[in-house]
Amino acid sequence: MSTPFPSALNSSAEQSGNKPNAEEVIDLRQYIKVINKYKWRIVLLAFTVAALAAVVALNITPQYRATATLLIEADQAKAVSFEEIYGLDSNRKEYYLTQFEILKSRNIAQAVVQKLNLKNHQDFLSEPSFVDDIKALKDSIPFIPKKEVVQLSADEQAAFELQELVNAFSERLTISPVRKTQLVNITYESSDPKMAALVANTVGEVYIEQNMNAKMGLTQKAAGWLTTRLSDLRVRLDASEGKLQAYRERENLVDVEGVLGLVSQELEQTSGQLVVTRNEMNKLQSIVRVIDEYGRDDIDRLESITEITSHPVIQNVKQTLIAVEQKVSELGQEYGPKHPMMIAANAELATVKQNLTEQVKRLVTGVEKELNSSKRNVTALEAELVRIRAQYQQLTAKEFEYRKLSREVDTNRKIYDTFFSRSKETEVTSDFNAAVARFTDRAFTPNIPAKPNKPLIVMLAFVAAIGLGIVMAFLVEALNDTFKSAMDIENKLSMRMLGLLPLVSLAKNSLFDVHHFYQEQGRSFAESVRTLRTSFVLTQLDKQAQVLAVTSSVPGEGKSTVATNLAFALGQLDKTILVDADMRKPSIGKRFGIEPYHPGLSNFIAGTATLEECIYHDETSGISVMPCGFLPPNPLELLASARFNQVLEQLKANFDRVLFDTAPLQAVSDSLVIARQVDTVIYVVKSDDTRIGVVKACLGRLVASNARIGGVVLNQVDTKKMDKHDYYHGYYSEYSYGDVQEASSKEITSSNVKPLKSA
Repeated sequence: MSTPFPSALNSSAEQSGNKPNAEEVIDLRQYIKVINKYKWRIVLLAFTVAALAAVVALNITPQYRATATLLIEADQAKAVSFEEIYGLDSNRKEYYLTQFEILKSRNIAQAVVQKLNLKNHQDFLSEPSFVDDIKALKDSIPFIPKKEVVQLSADEQAAFELQELVNAFSERLTISPVRKTQLVNITYESSDPKMAALVANTVGEVYIEQNMNAKMGLTQKAAGWLTTRLSDLRVRLDASEGKLQAYRERENLVDVEGVLGLVSQELEQTSGQLVVTRNEMNKLQSIVRVIDEYGRDDIDRLESITEITSHPVIQNVKQTLIAVEQKVSELGQEYGPKHPMMIAANAELATVKQNLTEQVKRLVTGVEKELNSSKRNVTALEAELVRIRAQYQQLTAKEFEYRKLSREVDTNRKIYDTFFSRSKETEVTSDFNAAVARFTDRAFTPNIPAKPNKPLIVMLAFVAAIGLGIVMAFLVEALNDTFKSAMDIENKLSMRMLGLLPLVSLAKNSLFDVHHFYQEQGRSFAESVRTLRTSFVLTQLDKQAQVLAVTSSVPGEGKSTVATNLAFALGQLDKTILVDADMRKPSIGKRFGIEPYHPGLSNFIAGTATLEECIYHDETSGISVMPCGFLPPNPLELLASARFNQVLEQLKANFDRVLFDTAPLQAVSDSLVIARQVDTVIYVVKSDDTRIGVVKACLGRLVASNARIGGVVLNQVDTKKMDKHDYYHGYYSEYSYGDVQEASSKEITSSNVKPLKSA
């Protein structure tokens, strides 16, 4: 019973409900296996790259680094403090960042380049390179378009070269501030250790010198500017003082503030008097309105007015009236009305009443007069207040103008005094400037190059090459969709693995000996073939396997070699015939040295030769060989004819084992015709060569033609590349069959297989 093709297996598994696992488990052993497979290539690549890196590192010019350390002064020593002129605040963080950038500037770099004349130093002399040679060759070819070159004058060319030199110099210079300090490191890299130290120190010196020169120039410029401004300010001050004095004389001003104070006090007093007088007038007007309402003759009602009643004169008269009325009342109790004392008392009472009436009238008249007087006083005070207010406003306007002119004079005087003071300070300190920085450590000549670190380069190249080799190994392994082990056959094809045959090393331009199976150097190979035979026999114990066909996917997989050696192994147990059924490119006859004109299978099918005439007996192996015979123009029709079935029956009647070497499946369909008529098919796959997709397609064609597939043989396996866990159980590189093993194998096979009819 043949093993079904994977598609059939998958469909049957789905129908039965057995689903494959959705998740794939990462097997680290597979990765280790890949690395182990390519380990020597990876190591060779690593050592090769490391050797090349060592050669390159040895040819690299060593570079030396020298470092000088500067201290950027925050509080610089000054003869007199006048930082405002410079506009710098050295306590700010931006100040230090600015100084660091100045150290990196092209101005400093250009000054150092020119001072040390680095144009002719070896670090900046460009040597001809391969790229320059390519450019020169390109320019020499006439038909290649040339880039238009801009012609520069001598000065422009010199400036361009200087800028290029400054760029190269800046690439070698490193300015690195020390964090949280006022220190900055100046590092220069050169192939000359003395030059490295000299440049690092010169950069600091040029920076200090340029800063001092800049300050000196700024001081001198500030002094000139102050002198010019001072004369202008003197003129402005004199003009403002003249305006103030002229205003005083024009307005006759002596003490503006004193006069304004007196007028202000007078205005305040007059306003108070006006308020009091108005209150009195209002009060008198109220009394007059009441008098007019009561009537001037109604003395009794007038007496009821509070202002009149409370008057002292009225109160005295009333007291007198009360006393007289009491006296009249007392006398009236003692005397009669005509008594002289009563008459005198009544006359006195009449006189007092008459006096009260006159006093009330007089008081009313006095109130009116007093009201008129209050009105005149109010009018006079209002006029005075208007006059005082006008005077106050005039004085205020004069004071405003006076203060304005005074402020202008004071401002001009302060500005003049400030500029005069700064001018004198600048004049005194113009020849003194403290350095913006100082060296804490000067650069010294280094003894050991900073780069290249040759051991590190070689080590990194070695490690990188190993990593690259591993990646390439995984990439090659991922892209290689061929069969490399028995596990690949079983997992990727779901087919029975019958055995594997090792790759036989041959000398250059030599051919594989057809009888290598019987030679001493072929004992390992012969053992693999016998293992294949044993595996095939044991798997076909309960099946009819007298006639078998050997085929492959494409030419060159070694199917003819497998068929020949399997025939040798089966010939040791049974009567076997090897038939060359590849009528396209036959090779069996040539392998055994049979003459090309010897009749074979095609002659036997056509009936132009008998069985005995078509058979060649190999003396070494003892098997019978039927070559292809003449090459027919229509091999497919010949194999599909009824005559081929008769030939097959005759071969089965005369031999225990009939082995057909057929054409590759992908090339022609001859093998499919034969596969349908034989008992089983052995499929040969070349290790690490045949594509998986090709094998699946060919096996699918066999399954579609109802052929019985006995198993797969993995041929030409390079056992040196295989991991020990990949060795198929039937291959042992250190052992081979001896006589006892051979007899034992025959004994086992004879006891399990029924003897077939022999010729």
